[in-house]
Amino acid sequence: MTPLVRIVHLTGPAFHALARGDLAAAEALSPVPLSDFLAGPECRGVWAFRARQADEDPECAGWVTGVIWDEQQSLAVGRAGFHAAPDAAGLVEIGYAVEAAHRRQGYARAALEALLRRAADDPLVKTVRVSIAPDNVASYSLAAHYGFVKVGEQWDEEDGREIVYEVPADQFSRSRKASDR
Repeated sequence: MTPLVRIVHLTGPAFHALARGDLAAAEALSPVPLSDFLAGPECRGVWAFRARQADEDPECAGWVTGVIWDEQQSLAVGRAGFHAAPDAAGLVEIGYAVEAAHRRQGYARAALEALLRRAADDPLVKTVRVSIAPDNVASYSLAAHYGFVKVGEQWDEEDGREIVYEVPADQFSRSRKASDR
């Protein structure tokens, strides 16, 4: 069974606190309790990048990486969101990471589904992208399940070689009938 999650968005000041690894300051700014993982070294680079984005455009905070929040357990289990608001072509890219203790419990799937619904319900979004390391079989399997198809490759300064997959956003619209999919 897929857990019930929502993506809880943060603000620029919370991004800055997490980038510093200051869990107490970040929690004071967050609408939900956070975890050591979110303020830990594995996440700090992402938060630093999101902090710079929010400094340049505070409105982007509603799009970029937030907290994967398990509604039933009232628990932060990871981070997920888009890399930015939709670009001029209507493209958004999804990124996510689930804390090791919570992996293989459906959280990545639940976060991906929440983000796909959000993308589908926004008229500005036309295409959803994910970029996956070639050896990340679990993420590839998840993306393939939702119809993502390979469109190319790229080099990421932080993550190295990635395979790029895309899917049309409208296929996840809540307004479409299940029989239309």
